[in-house]
Amino acid sequence: LKVAAHTLFKKLKDEELEVLLQAVQSRGACESGCVWAPRGAKQAVPPQLLLCRLYRWPDLRQPHELRTLCCLPGGRGDGATLCCNPHHLSRLAVPGESRPPPQGLRGFWRKGVSILTSSSPCLALPPLLSPPDTSLSQSTAKDGYWCKLAYWEHRTRVGRLYAVHEESVNIFGELPRGNGFCLGQLPAAHRSRAVRRARGKIGRGLQLSREPGGVWAYNRSEHPIFVSSPTLGLPGGLAALKVLPGYSAKVFDYERVGGSERWGLRGDGPCDPHSVRISFAKGWGPCYSRQFITSCPCWLEVLLTRPR
Repeated sequence: LKVAAHTLFKKLKDEELEVLLQAVQSRGACESGCVWAPRGAKQAVPPQLLLCRLYRWPDLRQPHELRTLCCLPGGRGDGATLCCNPHHLSRLAVPGESRPPPQGLRGFWRKGVSILTSSSPCLALPPLLSPPDTSLSQSTAKDGYWCKLAYWEHRTRVGRLYAVHEESVNIFGELPRGNGFCLGQLPAAHRSRAVRRARGKIGRGLQLSREPGGVWAYNRSEHPIFVSSPTLGLPGGLAALKVLPGYSAKVFDYERVGGSERWGLRGDGPCDPHSVRISFAKGWGPCYSRQFITSCPCWLEVLLTRPR
């Protein structure tokens, strides 16, 4: 990669090299501009793939494993150039690549005690979330927001609903982490040690974006996030998709939501099928000690506007 990198650097302007330096040194924490490279030039390694392998993912092999993030400060380019800022790109998390639980799994052992999975009726919980709020879905179009965010700690919602009007929003732990929904500003009377530990792992959190056909989540933090959605189509009965740091996933598909009216009725109460649940750092389901998302210390509920 050394020769290819030197060849690319010679083509970049001094201003673009400064932008690249800032992005790499801050590891994406600081908002940086685009780094433009000629599109379609004969190169041994495409510029996007090259810089991502150098500065983010040495094991990256193919350009199709990458996805350009939405809302780039310089737009999408003019056709002759493309942005190769490695922190304006993410790797794709594909639901089909998640490892399903062992076949025939009915329970697991923790500290010598067998714990049944959520298929057991004795673990059924009373409804914890309010029924689908149809007034929210019907009024959002005229009010101008495409979703509202609810932050939960275990079974307790913390703070008020946060309305999202822009095409993308950052959800993060503490200031200064950028503009968006700062969870650290939400008051709570009492937080357990588990919640405090989990909150410390949120960091830069994630970015949610509404794009043609659906909603995408990009993991900006240094720890995994876990996503549950009626349109993900997870294999092997998995409760949630694990999205690693630097990866993004299409977490909601507007065209696939029609057949998911019963989503969320697996022991943790009814849930609006036009919603997404995201847990920070902690997973849940058959492969985890936490059977339901309400056992996760910190999680987010994304209440989506229903299209007209």
